[in-house]
Amino acid sequence: MRRRLPLSALASRLPAHRDMLERDMAVVISLLRGVNVGGHHMIKMDALRTLYESLGLRGAQTYLQSGNVVFKTQERDLVRLSKKIEDGIERTFGFRPAVIVRTPSELRSVIARNPFAKRRGIEPNRLLVTFLAGVPSPEARDKALNLKTDPEELRLDGREFYIYFPSGMARPKVSWVSIEKMLQTPGTGRNWNTVTKLLEIAEKLEAPG
Repeated sequence: MRRRLPLSALASRLPAHRDMLERDMAVVISLLRGVNVGGHHMIKMDALRTLYESLGLRGAQTYLQSGNVVFKTQERDLVRLSKKIEDGIERTFGFRPAVIVRTPSELRSVIARNPFAKRRGIEPNRLLVTFLAGVPSPEARDKALNLKTDPEELRLDGREFYIYFPSGMARPKVSWVSIEKMLQTPGTGRNWNTVTKLLEIAEKLEAPG
């Protein structure tokens, strides 16, 4: 006869089981493209967190209103994960933004590769990192980098496009819509302060305990 644990014993094991599941989960940063911009594609962040939790994504934390969510997941296929979130947003909110994901180690690499890091006078709120869904082809890369964009400065490194706006972002000369068409892959931009804050949130979520 199979021995069964009493309910009290099972209950005592549940927190430990949850802790094991948490340890098996990876932290991921997701960036939604074009939400809450100009009154279009509006999503409340509490509703977005609820959606993520319903998708089995644990500990979802949002930052600002631009669609930045840090969470834990057992999914290791990031392409499949992006599609899962996009599908969930479309079902719930009726539109489908691109969802671009990065791991904390990838975000640390983005910060370490900042091409403007050693230049004096760079203002963090004027430095934009555009995170791309894929790596542009060499031809597309060359076409985008050959654009005349003075005074803005463009640097492309892998799946990240760094753009510095010395005169501010209010009236830029560079047109991201045009660049995105050239690159043939969607992207979404975050200023430097947001990038570093998202890494801070992710590292806290990674920390044990």
